[in-house]
Amino acid sequence: MFLSKIMENNILLDTFLNKKIKMKKFVLTGLIALMLVGCGTNGEQGELVGVRKKSKPFYQPDPYGMVFIPMGTYTMGAGGQDIAGSYLSQPMTISVSAFYMDETEITNNEYREFVNYVRDSLARTYLGEVDPDKYLITQNRKTGEVYDLPYLNWDEKIDWRSDNQDYRDALEQLYIPENERYYGKKEIDARKLVFHYSYIDLRAAAKKEFREDADYRNGAFANRPQGSSDRSVFVHNEDINIYPDTLAWIYDYSYAFNDPLTEKYFWHPAYDHYPVVGVNWNQANAFCVWRTEKLNKYLAKHKGQTGLSEFRLPTEAEWEWAARGGHQLNPYPWGGPYTRNEKGCLKANFKPMRGNYTADGGLTTVIVGHYPANDWGLYDMAGNVAEWTSSAFDPSSYNVMWDMNPYLGYNAKESDDPIMKRKVIRGGSWKDVAYYLQVTTRAYEYQDTAKCYIGFRCIQPFLGRQKGDNPSKSSRVYK
Repeated sequence: MFLSKIMENNILLDTFLNKKIKMKKFVLTGLIALMLVGCGTNGEQGELVGVRKKSKPFYQPDPYGMVFIPMGTYTMGAGGQDIAGSYLSQPMTISVSAFYMDETEITNNEYREFVNYVRDSLARTYLGEVDPDKYLITQNRKTGEVYDLPYLNWDEKIDWRSDNQDYRDALEQLYIPENERYYGKKEIDARKLVFHYSYIDLRAAAKKEFREDADYRNGAFANRPQGSSDRSVFVHNEDINIYPDTLAWIYDYSYAFNDPLTEKYFWHPAYDHYPVVGVNWNQANAFCVWRTEKLNKYLAKHKGQTGLSEFRLPTEAEWEWAARGGHQLNPYPWGGPYTRNEKGCLKANFKPMRGNYTADGGLTTVIVGHYPANDWGLYDMAGNVAEWTSSAFDPSSYNVMWDMNPYLGYNAKESDDPIMKRKVIRGGSWKDVAYYLQVTTRAYEYQDTAKCYIGFRCIQPFLGRQKGDNPSKSSRVYK
């Protein structure tokens, strides 16, 4: 008994001593590490470790109201019934990168947010002329830096019914002149709702030769040796009137009574969730620019995050890949080959037979998301309204485009021939027969025209390879 007690005590003593020795080794190791860090450059010891030694994996957040479309490969143009078109542009196997896409077309309510932003920008500009201290930001509050061009103060609310006569006179510039009013209505002058933005023509900048007298828009001419020219030649400014052309409901159909839609469709709450129409290709692009600025400014101010990819119109290839829903030879977004389900109900908003518009439940447009989505969760990829793409239309473009992210683009100037202004539209609309609803059918409209049957939706490129990637498991960089 006594011997066992001694042995037990010896074991406890050995354990205590071993722990103490290990602790000393740990402390010594830590001190050596600290010394090495202190003697090296930022702890790098002269080795290449990158800007940040430990970088956290970046995961792109899912944009609100958008659906993730994975990268993939498919045969563009295959499975449709456009026999004549297939001789001009033969189907080709292509691959596209991953992206997000709006699950529905942009609605009247969503587009009105854009219109209201431009309206309020003008109001603050006019008010800034009479009260710059209140409605303009002229210098950086932290550094004291004076801005050459002041910023609008969005924290200051607009008093639309101000008692200040100077304020009322300033805001009066927004409204239609009295001599143009009817029934005494005081309405915003839509002609003044102009959105200004700038962009760099990267395709022009990528060319290799430079000519002083060249027009570099769209990269139409070869340009500069790398790094030797003033990049201002590639910067373009756009001033776009962004108010929808509500008269499209009348001039698209001369012998039809669509006056109530002209008067109410865009702004009345009854049509909030209907797709916006009367928006030309240039206006759709301006909306994408504004949407990008809106998101990235919020992320920078409230999250301290760098900006995400820009919102833009889909290319023709991206649109078709999304419409197919991951399938290869389906003629319609829901599969095919029929436009009715097993109960005899039509699967999209279009013109069945010879003008039976109401057979599908709608007369013109209907509320977005009314019909079932395709297998990727996208609604109305067929029917309701046709949709703008970013691609220029050429009957034989499939034969010249690359097989990875194929794209044929041209932003025509106002002076260009009409043939240069043709843009691809896809999906068919409420006024089209079933042929135009097919995922492969190509049509076009001119970029400076607005129609009562054309709308749009945006995409946002995915930053990275594929959603769900775990860098810590797929790469040693994050280990």
